[in-house]
Amino acid sequence: MTGTPLPPPRPAGPVGERIRAWRLHRRRSQLDLSLDIGISQKHLSFLESGRAIPSREMVLRIAAGLDVPLRERNLMLQAAGHAAVFRQRPLDDPALAAARAAIDLILRGHEPFPALAVDRHWRLVAANAALAPLLALVADRTLLLPPVNVLRLSLDPGGLAPHILNRAEWRSHLLDRLRRQAETTNDPELARLHDELAALPAGEEGADAGAAHADYGGVLVPLRLRVGPQVLSFLSTTTVFGTPTDITLSELVIEAFLPADPQTTAALRG
Repeated sequence: MTGTPLPPPRPAGPVGERIRAWRLHRRRSQLDLSLDIGISQKHLSFLESGRAIPSREMVLRIAAGLDVPLRERNLMLQAAGHAAVFRQRPLDDPALAAARAAIDLILRGHEPFPALAVDRHWRLVAANAALAPLLALVADRTLLLPPVNVLRLSLDPGGLAPHILNRAEWRSHLLDRLRRQAETTNDPELARLHDELAALPAGEEGADAGAAHADYGGVLVPLRLRVGPQVLSFLSTTTVFGTPTDITLSELVIEAFLPADPQTTAALRG
């Protein structure tokens, strides 16, 4: 893929290599980062070269300044000889019961409009009842076997792709979003997923590709989906947890599809 992110250092590598790799990945100079986190450029240089070992607090300060994902912050801490700080628990862990209840409440609250929760690799975690009619369109039922990847489900010819009327527009939107996510998180699995999906046959554009529909000025990309005799038009919104300290929650995303026109609203409420 274009702009494939730099690979992070090996988990067992020195912490200085990790700091430098993430600084370069974020396109930050030593001076810029040192001013941002309140240390001298000389000290940061010593940390990157291995001439100094950062304290636990310093690792966390640098990682926050570089917006490093929580799971990578744990690796940086361990590389510096410190214990990991951020826990990663499955959503069915009793300690996350309140968070899981909040997720279910959000999903149900969007009904009768479709909404779903996905993990960092776009695997389906939970969904509301309004998603079922859309999944019924999927011809290749193997795409619905766990773990279900919702991007693959959208772009695969055996999935929803043949039913998407603005297929080229929606495909470009999803691939661009996935590319930016892979670059931001420096996650090689997301980069591989991007390349896999980009290689799928694009197929012919939907029948109403040239038809007039709502113009969102290039700010929003609607999803226009044919479901039986009806054409449903959606706008997608994303919800994330604001201040998570658990890796699972930090990587969870709730995608809600809201009706983009009165006809879709009426169809879904009916």
